[in-house]
Amino acid sequence: MEERVQKILARAGFGSRRQCESLILQGRVKVNGITVSIGSKADPTKDKILVDGQPVLVNTPNIYIALYKPRGVLSAAFSPEGKKTVCDLVEVGARLYPVGRLDVESEGLIILTNDGELANLITHPRYGHEKEYRIFVAKRPEEEQLNAWRRGIVLSDGYRTKPVDVRVELTTPKGAWLRVVLHEGRKRQIREMGALTGLPVLKIIRTRIGELTLGTLKPGQWRYLTTTEVERLKKPKQNPPAQKRNQRSGKLP
Repeated sequence: MEERVQKILARAGFGSRRQCESLILQGRVKVNGITVSIGSKADPTKDKILVDGQPVLVNTPNIYIALYKPRGVLSAAFSPEGKKTVCDLVEVGARLYPVGRLDVESEGLIILTNDGELANLITHPRYGHEKEYRIFVAKRPEEEQLNAWRRGIVLSDGYRTKPVDVRVELTTPKGAWLRVVLHEGRKRQIREMGALTGLPVLKIIRTRIGELTLGTLKPGQWRYLTTTEVERLKKPKQNPPAQKRNQRSGKLP
């Protein structure tokens, strides 16, 4: 049966549907020798589908992995410059790609999979998957600085962030550890919010995506997700919890 090519590619492990649409727009996808466009359809049981000249295999079993991404490693499936990527840390004999990307200097939980549908559920904001972080800032925050995060901040591109859950977890002579929960995931959002409110961010560790936690994993370690964990990630949050605007600084339970 025919279906949209980007959906076939996502199921075959080439990324989320948006990432697969990008492959199509770059002219890297052919069906029966013809370069396709967005909206093109194909029958994976009959048609010859190629990405960068390599055949697309649609019947590969789905793989789900939780990885502790170390600092200095790219959240990418491949680096044209030859830099180490998260996929280099996991050898399972299947094409995987990262879901819930982190910038190169950040660390913590990232998901590797070949299930494009799951990638879409996790990354699209309408499904309400929270992302939780421990971050270290270079000074002790004042309450008004934290309240600015809770209200939402206008970034350099004019976008106003959604309200953020933030609490002080621990103060030190050199700064403070904060616990931050985001309901969206814009590029370098935490670092920019810190810069705009006078709280330079020195360290970011993601500890949770939805109900999946980092647990006892150490930098570079990984494990397969359980069936229950996958089912929970695939279940969208219909009504993400409302922002608690009256939180005050203090240790988390």
